[in-house]
Amino acid sequence: MLGFVRLIVMLFVALTVIYVSLSFYSRSIRRSKLKKKWHEGKQLVDRDTFVQRGLERYDGSIRRKLILMVYVIPLVVIGVIIYLTNHS
Repeated sequence: MLGFVRLIVMLFVALTVIYVSLSFYSRSIRRSKLKKKWHEGKQLVDRDTFVQRGLERYDGSIRRKLILMVYVIPLVVIGVIIYLTNHS
């Protein structure tokens, strides 16, 4: 049982590192796309304001929430493997 708890804690730490890395990467990609869009379009507001508003919309988007699947998918796979191993 202690080994299982240790596995879950280590998995949680690893998944948190992956989640934070993906979040930063996704946000930086979005920021660069917004800067490019600002340069190509009409400059009605300054670049920083345009990028800030775009990132605020991005924070509420479904893409941002899908990154949380980093936690869900591995835990479901581990649960299925444990179930199949014990009940087959």
